[in-house]
Amino acid sequence: MDEEQAQPHVVVNPPDDEGGRTVRIDGEISGRAFSLTDLVEFLRRAGWLDAEQWPPIEWRGGGPEVWTLEPPASP
Repeated sequence: MDEEQAQPHVVVNPPDDEGGRTVRIDGEISGRAFSLTDLVEFLRRAGWLDAEQWPPIEWRGGGPEVWTLEPPASP
C-alpha cells in the first residue's frame, strides 16, 4: 500500500440549516463541526496531531471559511 492510500480521506460536507458540517474520516462520521476548531479536534482524535501532516481535506459546499448557509442571491 502506498503512502497516499494509507492516509484517511477527510470529507467536510456543506453546512446544514444549523451551520453544522458533517465530517467523515475514512468514510466514518466523526461528528458535526460548527467551526474549524471542531474539525481540528476530530482530526486530533483520529491521531492527526500536527497540521503539517494532516491528510488532504475535501471541502464540499465551501472551504474552511464557510460555516453557515448563504441565502440565494436575489436576481
